[in-house]
Amino acid sequence: MFQLRNQERKCTDSGKIHHFLEHAQTAFLGLSLEDVPYVIPLNFVWLNNAIYFHGAAEGRKITYIEKNPLACFTIGESYGTITSPIPAGTDTAYMSVIIEGTIYPVTDLTEATEAMQVMLDKYVPGYYDRPLGKSHVERYVSPLGGKTGIYKLVADTVSAKEKEVILDRLFHEGKTIHSDRA
Repeated sequence: MFQLRNQERKCTDSGKIHHFLEHAQTAFLGLSLEDVPYVIPLNFVWLNNAIYFHGAAEGRKITYIEKNPLACFTIGESYGTITSPIPAGTDTAYMSVIIEGTIYPVTDLTEATEAMQVMLDKYVPGYYDRPLGKSHVERYVSPLGGKTGIYKLVADTVSAKEKEVILDRLFHEGKTIHSDRA
């Protein structure tokens, strides 16, 4: 495992990390096969200390996973640009988490249904008036005609970095260097 180069940006607050993972919207799944990288954006949920995602049960992503289930999952959110009268001091307020581990297909219907329900609650909260049924998860076929697979990434490592927001230094349209010097 690589050490974080900029230790002052390291976030070790597990509550903050879990909150971030529960609310961030898009992540990037990094896979590799025969020295060919493949990175794709995904919706996801953090549940029971694992990342869950879904997608077609066949295709390039699945071929990569079947041949090499080791993966890297990266989530990052920008909170704005922090200004500085010195150009090299301009920075970005952000949080990012990198999770490395192994991907497994979720074959237990109860676990798969729970993960999909949490995903629905995250991305369309309150939209449905009843819980997702196991039969829906078991029989669902995408509009493209393929079966949907549900996968989980079991974390071997979780690392997080952040640069907190400095409210009075956040850039906004119309702000100039003269605003910061006033």
